[in-house]
Amino acid sequence: MTKIMRQSRYFLKTSKTKPAEDVSVNAILLEQGGFVQKVLAGVYSYLPLGWKVLSKIENIVREEMGAIGGQEMFMPSLHPKDNWQATGRWEGLDILFKIKSQHGNEYALGPTHEEIVTPAALPVINSYKDLPLAVYQIQTKFRDEPRAKSGLLRGREFRMKDLYSFHADEQDLLEFYDTIAIPAYQNVFKRLGLDAILTEASGGTFSKFSHEFQVEIGNGEDTIYICEKCGLAKNKEIFEEGVKCTKCGSDKYRETVASEVGNIFPLKTKYSSAFNLTYTDAEGNKKDVIMGCYGIGTSRLMGVIVEKFHDGKGIIWPESVAPFKVHLLAFKGAQEKAEIIYNDLLKAGIEVLYDDRDVSPGVKFADADLIGIPYRIVVSEKTLAQESVEVKKRSEVEVGLVKIKELSSVIK
Repeated sequence: MTKIMRQSRYFLKTSKTKPAEDVSVNAILLEQGGFVQKVLAGVYSYLPLGWKVLSKIENIVREEMGAIGGQEMFMPSLHPKDNWQATGRWEGLDILFKIKSQHGNEYALGPTHEEIVTPAALPVINSYKDLPLAVYQIQTKFRDEPRAKSGLLRGREFRMKDLYSFHADEQDLLEFYDTIAIPAYQNVFKRLGLDAILTEASGGTFSKFSHEFQVEIGNGEDTIYICEKCGLAKNKEIFEEGVKCTKCGSDKYRETVASEVGNIFPLKTKYSSAFNLTYTDAEGNKKDVIMGCYGIGTSRLMGVIVEKFHDGKGIIWPESVAPFKVHLLAFKGAQEKAEIIYNDLLKAGIEVLYDDRDVSPGVKFADADLIGIPYRIVVSEKTLAQESVEVKKRSEVEVGLVKIKELSSVIK
């Protein structure tokens, strides 16, 4: 375990060269920092450093979905054509990847999973006593985007959490939507260090409104209008001058650009009717199950976090999702003591990336700033003379000395 946390042994190579085709901050810093590797437009490999970040994001999502009664499952990416024909989306969804096998069978690569989760509920839901239910998954999705761009913000292959809820009536759906799903989403984003803005968006064929969760970033692809009184926003697609806020009645808005990190909307009976997903009510009548859908782009979140938290030197990860808590740098003449400190931190349960490489201090400092781990600890002959180490938070300018014997408790 200790060997793989040594930077000399880690599957990591930083770069001073900016990727030629990518101009977005997240694409540049994540590739230069050795978090991801671009395979083709909109498709990335998550290297060990990046996979640690993505896994932490997804575990926070798991905890909050579990807290509201969501049951985790895992559905396939390869979908039968018949399911998509049943809902009319085989021809109607323009970003659907379609595959024809050597045996002549046709399949879709799942961009979303209503066509799979709805028939999966057929043997489970029969009576009103079986409702409500909520299941979710975190899965790789595929969308044939005409122009994949902005690094992790818009991909052809990406990670997403999608939760589906099943209800006996619309009132139960709305109660889950308003009092359970929205607060759970706000908890997720708060834990990630993001101030996500609840935003009304077009509801399409399902309802008057759906809701997005938007984060203000400099190069956001969406324009939103935020109510200056209560903070509820409207997407540009449904905004009209003079329209009043549906929450507080104000007509004063602030325009800004933002990036969507989550989307929730009622499905009602669109998919349950397509697959004959019904239940028997208390009077013995058969009725279509009412459904809702709740998505969070977990890989997209990783990109948004980088867009939000960086400076001219690199990434500044929030502690909740940082790949490690401490970046330990050992300088010449202090390696032996650094080894002891490294092992002591590990024993204290602190995640450490130990830069034991034989490179210059300048290279180590530059890589530490680029990678953006929350705490940097420097062990040098100068600090050891005072039985101390140098400690700096990535988000702060000041550098302080901490006694070695107090280091674990200070970092914790």
